[in-house]
Amino acid sequence: MLDVSADVRAELGNEEADRLVAGDSETPASYACASCRTPGDPEQERTSTLLFVGEETAVLAFAHATCIPSQVVRLAEDQLAGAVESITGTEEPAVPMTTDPTSLNTAPGQAVLGVTSGLILVDGDLHPALVVEPTAPIARPGTTGEGGDDFLTLLIEQGFVPVHDVNQLPGALDGWSVLLAMGRLHAILQPGAVAWWKAHQPLQVTEGWRAAVNKSHTVLVFCAPVGSIGQQPREDLLRDALEKAAAGGRLVAAAMPLAGT
Repeated sequence: MLDVSADVRAELGNEEADRLVAGDSETPASYACASCRTPGDPEQERTSTLLFVGEETAVLAFAHATCIPSQVVRLAEDQLAGAVESITGTEEPAVPMTTDPTSLNTAPGQAVLGVTSGLILVDGDLHPALVVEPTAPIARPGTTGEGGDDFLTLLIEQGFVPVHDVNQLPGALDGWSVLLAMGRLHAILQPGAVAWWKAHQPLQVTEGWRAAVNKSHTVLVFCAPVGSIGQQPREDLLRDALEKAAAGGRLVAAAMPLAGT
């Protein structure tokens, strides 16, 4: 019960696509859905074939047809491995929105990163943005966390810049990118295509946000320590919180290219 869209068939070729549908090729007996990450069985339910295509390699993944239609997702080659890992959940985090343990340590209490999407007006133009705020102080790797919150310091060492005025665009951060696939937010990738933040389940974004990011192919990523932003129900309130965090020296940012579509 495998769905292979016309664009996937065109990439694979008719012979390989026919073998896939017939179960003679790489069709799995079971899979973790690339969208909801719950188990799927192509013999019992409609299953979509997803083809992630880089410059030199391509990777097949599978999803419930009720979650995602069969399609091709194009990525830069250096983003492909990390993107597929993030989407298929081969190293799914134990808790939603967790930090990557190779980049940040958490103080006692196991912090997680909360991520909010929104449109931010900068110099008269609306820009797609993500706001990242942990739920507890972040400790430098190898320390106990007793010295305070190192979240911003660690990010500045990675190339993020302090924000003093939200009306100024931050500079681009080499090697980092934001992964949007099938119209949903999956991960923030750091150099080496490692997921710095990975959604427990793909996050919905608004039509306006998706249209803006597909136009600019760039996402503004703002980060603030715990207690700086909070859960804001409207974009104007989110903007106010960002401006207050910037005024207090509690905000860093970077511009990142879009990976995926």
